[in-house]
Amino acid sequence: MTEAAAQMDARSPAQGLYAQGLTVTAGGATLVQDATFHLHPGELVALLGPNGSGKTSLLRGAIGLTPRASGQARIDGEDTAHMAPRHRARRLAYLPQNRPLAWPNPVRDVVALGRFSHGAALGRLRGADREAVERALASCDLEPLAGRSTATLSGGELARVHCARAFAAEAPLLIADEPVAELDPYHQFRVMDLIRDFVNDGGGALTVLHDVVLARRYADRFIWMKDGRIVADGPPAETLSASRLAEIYGVRGRVEGDRVEIEGPL
Repeated sequence: MTEAAAQMDARSPAQGLYAQGLTVTAGGATLVQDATFHLHPGELVALLGPNGSGKTSLLRGAIGLTPRASGQARIDGEDTAHMAPRHRARRLAYLPQNRPLAWPNPVRDVVALGRFSHGAALGRLRGADREAVERALASCDLEPLAGRSTATLSGGELARVHCARAFAAEAPLLIADEPVAELDPYHQFRVMDLIRDFVNDGGGALTVLHDVVLARRYADRFIWMKDGRIVADGPPAETLSASRLAEIYGVRGRVEGDRVEIEGPL
């Protein structure tokens, strides 16, 4: 039994997201091979690995958006492959890598999309749905922008809108695929602060990151991927090292306590 599988057996399968022996294939290629991991409320997990290592395929396979060739994945004990989309959205909020908006809408209306899984209708928010949207706007510091069109927002502001839409669902888990991609350092910190606050309030978050320094600052646990496989899973202090950076990314680096420096390619 692998260490990750043993950890799964040691925790109740009735809480959080569990994947065991997960394999995802497409067009004859194996994208994810025999992956086992878990995500529980109260932890922020960074999924790390080079481009093409299978991170997005792992996320989508685990939450039931991509068919799996073998293995299992469950949210609170239910098989994700058999969950209705609305039901799944109440248990887990998903921020995909690409987040296009079909047309410009007021910020409040975009955030309100996060309540569709609860049966809310756009423009007719009432009671708990209206309160959830207002809480999400406030948590992401978007109240001054609530009436603005998304077409007028900066990249950093739009990233916060997508976070607020996910938070509005008030699901206990968040899966975020590169939530800080193409943002400047200031807005990367702002978005990661929002995710950290979500976790501190009791949520669980699994987020794909490419910046190891940023991951070290925020994450409680690292999952490392290479060539479609999970090669390490554990706290940063136990899994982050110069040899790991060389193995995963092919770069020279220095790790001294909380300090990480990337020096260049091998």
